[in-house]
This record gives sequence, C-alpha cells and structure tokens, in this order.
Amino acid sequence: MSIKADAWVLHAGDGSTPPKRATLSREVFEFDDIKDDEVLVEPLYGCWEGNMGHALDRLPVDVCQQRKEPRIVMGNAGVVRVLSCGKNVKTVEPGQNAIVFCVGVEDEWGYPKKIYGFDAPGSIGILSTKTKLRDRQLIPIPSDTKHSLAQWAAFSLRYITAWSNWELAYGTFRLLVPESELPTPNVWGWGGGVTLGELDLARKRHGCNAVMLSANEIRLETIRKVGITAIDRRDFGALSFDDKKFASDPDFAAAYRSAEEKFLNKIREMTNGRMVQIFIDYVGGPVYRPTLKALSREGVITTAGWKEGMRLTTMRAIECIDRHQHIHTHYARYSQGVCAVAYAEPNGWMPIVDDRIYTFDEIPELVEAYDGDKVNCFPCYSICP
Repeated sequence: MSIKADAWVLHAGDGSTPPKRATLSREVFEFDDIKDDEVLVEPLYGCWEGNMGHALDRLPVDVCQQRKEPRIVMGNAGVVRVLSCGKNVKTVEPGQNAIVFCVGVEDEWGYPKKIYGFDAPGSIGILSTKTKLRDRQLIPIPSDTKHSLAQWAAFSLRYITAWSNWELAYGTFRLLVPESELPTPNVWGWGGGVTLGELDLARKRHGCNAVMLSANEIRLETIRKVGITAIDRRDFGALSFDDKKFASDPDFAAAYRSAEEKFLNKIREMTNGRMVQIFIDYVGGPVYRPTLKALSREGVITTAGWKEGMRLTTMRAIECIDRHQHIHTHYARYSQGVCAVAYAEPNGWMPIVDDRIYTFDEIPELVEAYDGDKVNCFPCYSICP
C-alpha cells in the first residue's frame, strides 16, 4: 500500500554551470507504507535550516543528483505526531509528539555520515503532510513539556548540534586547562541559531563568559534576551577577510587591518587581556583569520558549519606552538540527542522562535524572507498544527 501526501518538492537541476537557483514546487508525493522499523508521522512544525538554502542553491552540490533521485522532499528540523509504528519500533508510540533526530546514514559509532531530509538517499523530509522515519530518527518530547512545539522544532537540529559540538569543544579545553585553574573561560561566537544555542549552553551549564557577534539588529536583540552579551559586528567596519583583495588592493588591506585591530582591541578590553578560550565559528572563511588571532594560548576554535567559506588556510607551526585545538563536528549521535532533550526541558535551554510562524502555504514567502535576511535566528513554519 502506498501513502500520498501534500508536499513542497525540490527537482533535480539541469547540470548547468553555474547551477540555476531552484524553486520549490507544491505536488502530491507518494511513498511506500512503513516497514517494521519505521514510523508513519504527521509533521506539525518545522524550522527552516541553512542546509535547505544550500539545496536550493545547488551548492556545493545538487542534492537530487547526488542522491540519484529526480525529486526530493527536504526538511530535517521539526516536530511530528506519531500516527503508527512498525512492530520493531521501540522509541515512540502512536499519539506521541517527537522531535526529528535527523541522522540519515550512521557510521559504526552512530555519528552521521548523511542527513535525513537532505543528502540521505530515500529520505522524505518534513515539508510534507505525512512522512516516515526510522525509530532512531525520533526522540519523544516530554508529555508535560513547558515549551511550545515550535520551540522544539527549532531545537531539534540546531540545539542538538550545539550540544554535541560544545561537549567536545569544552571537554577538549578542559584537557588543556582544568576548571580549578580557570573556572570561567571566555567563550565567543558568530553564526546563527546553533552558535546562539551553544553560547547559551556554555553560560547555563558551565558558567562561561558568553559573547556573540552579529550585524543583524533583530538578532542582536534576541541575543540580549537570551542573556548573552551582544556585540554589533558593524562597529568594527570591514571585518571580512579576502586574501586576493588583501594582496592586490592597498585600500582594502588598510581598511581590513583597521577593522581587525579594532576587533582584537575590543576582545583585549572585555577579557582583561586573556583573549578567547573557546571561539564558536559557524561563518568560516571571511572571519577565520580574526578568529584565530582572538584565541588565547590553549584556545579552541570549534564549528559544525561553513556558512560563508569552507576552504581555510592555517599556519600549522603557529597553531602547534600555541596549542590551538580545531574541533569539527557534524550533528550528533542518538544518545547525545536524548541527553540534550533531558537537559533542555528542566533548564529552559530553548530557542526563542520568531513571532511569525509561517503556514504551509507560505513556504515560498519564508524562503524569500530567509534569503533576504529578514528572519530571526529560528524561522519556523507549521505543516499540520
């Protein structure tokens, strides 16, 4: 028996170079009934994620062509209602609400190689009125939760990513400098929702001095609401490094040096010269140089993303001498997701979602707002609320 759903669908590109930006198409999507280890669900709320924008841009790859599928349904952050379960499912029961745990293909230790609703072959994301997942792709939400389902939707990908990344970054730093010697590290970050969640975790769980930079007025206000010190990145001027321009354009080089020195002076001032012990960087290329310069000795630079630049250059000798540690993670494994949910509920470690929840009909409008940087950190939408 097959199941039909109303879905927003992404079609494969034509292979042109550079690739043409895709648009989503509203279509009927049909899939096979669940197997013994699968769960049929009704998506309730989702959160628009950066990987969905990458898929529409077809950069760095055309995900449909990579999956060898003519069309796919995206969406890997959200909350679903369980409709029915295969006989071998143990994690959820019919009627429960659960967050999506978006590991699509695991390695032997349970860490993700591919992501559900993105590059995992055969996966059907939550931009659909019905879909199916495996039992280890769902984590039940506490039945008496104090938090909204939209908050849990935003939590599901970004905050679990933050949990896994922070666990490794903080643990690595503590191998270098124990808590007895430096109880309150300086933790700074730039990026989006994952960075915000990770800084909030650093502040709440370990008492770190947390600071986040942004050039977006709406996001700066959200950072302050969370309880994190907010710094307007625009105060430093042209703090965006480009190695080719730096080498060929004296005016650019002078403006960049001035911006970088302002930035580093601000850090010296705010940290009493200690600099940053853990820098959470989800931006990449344009800010990699000042991020490394901002690190203290025994500092950690940590990331699980690459919003503006994947290819980075490092002077290995300097990084070795300064004992800098570079942490790279990709989402989480299931046990980490369970721990993140267990911590979040009683401790209020939750995203502040945008006031507007886009309807399923308004998905194209959400895409346009996201592309125009007119949304906050956690732009959510409803499917079957």
